[in-house]
Amino acid sequence: MARVLLLFGGRSAEHEVSCSSAVAVHDALDSAGHRVVAVGIDRTGEWFLPDTSIRPFRAEGRPVRFSVPAGDLRVGGDAIGFDVVFPVLHGPRGEDGSVQGIFEISDVAYVGCGVLGSALAMDKDLAKRVVSDAGVATSPWVLIARDAWNTGAEELIEQVQRDLSFPVFVKPVAQGSSVGITRADTVAELHAGVAIGFRYDDKVLVEQGIDGREIEVAVLDGPKSSSPGEVVVADGWYTYDAKYADESSRFEAPADLSPAQSERVRRLADATFTALALNGLARIDFFLDSATGDFVFNEANTMPGFTSISGFPKMWVASGMTYPQLCDHLVRAAIDHHEARAKLAIR
Repeated sequence: MARVLLLFGGRSAEHEVSCSSAVAVHDALDSAGHRVVAVGIDRTGEWFLPDTSIRPFRAEGRPVRFSVPAGDLRVGGDAIGFDVVFPVLHGPRGEDGSVQGIFEISDVAYVGCGVLGSALAMDKDLAKRVVSDAGVATSPWVLIARDAWNTGAEELIEQVQRDLSFPVFVKPVAQGSSVGITRADTVAELHAGVAIGFRYDDKVLVEQGIDGREIEVAVLDGPKSSSPGEVVVADGWYTYDAKYADESSRFEAPADLSPAQSERVRRLADATFTALALNGLARIDFFLDSATGDFVFNEANTMPGFTSISGFPKMWVASGMTYPQLCDHLVRAAIDHHEARAKLAIR
């Protein structure tokens, strides 16, 4: 069995989600027989060895130092050995290729997508461009950069009104868990939504709203897709609170789809996984358009939520894999991937 360094917390707006995800992953890996060392990253970027009896985990405790490029982990003068990192980090500085780059430089095995796939998937604009070029349908969108907005907001508003129709959704380009996302039904709400989006990013995506069902697919290396799941929202749309605080919203797995629909969305998820150069794992999100009956790509998440209510593990459980088996598979796949890359020629 492996010695797993479980990283959680981080500097993104999804810090609390990560702390909850890490609890479930920690216990699953422990039950699968792995030795787990949890390390929390606080909102300033400092690393700590937490008390794992406190649930959810907190990024506090004895200071930890990770050295680059040696890849050594130390608490005070003591070295902590590990075989692989499981970075249960969501959002910027954790899911966007930043941490993955540190592990690559340090020659450390880690769970999840590499630098390229992580960065591509995190940038919603680039992801939509790549996926669209691969032949997977995606909803129309307009990209707004902060500098362009500051010098020509009205022209950009006119472009949105020309290319899209209300309602639209305004999203920071590189965030997750619906952080910073607003729905706009009027020009005034569009202005307000862009201002909110710029609190989190220098680029904002204005995306055509689609009347339809939210269908998700979990994907592992292969690519191998799970049975699809569905986000069922009691009212409105899937906000941050609806995901983590509102018990009236739920995630159903498997989704109520025909066999043909299920096969179709799984093929699209596999194609998206490949187009975005993903590996390890990802959750690929689609809309099932009520007007056309077609699946439309929404976004890809390279480290989706792993809480007890999260869709990614629920879809694999619905596909016949237990939660501990899933986490064990991810750790073993990460070690195998690292060993395979080590055999590549340098020159």
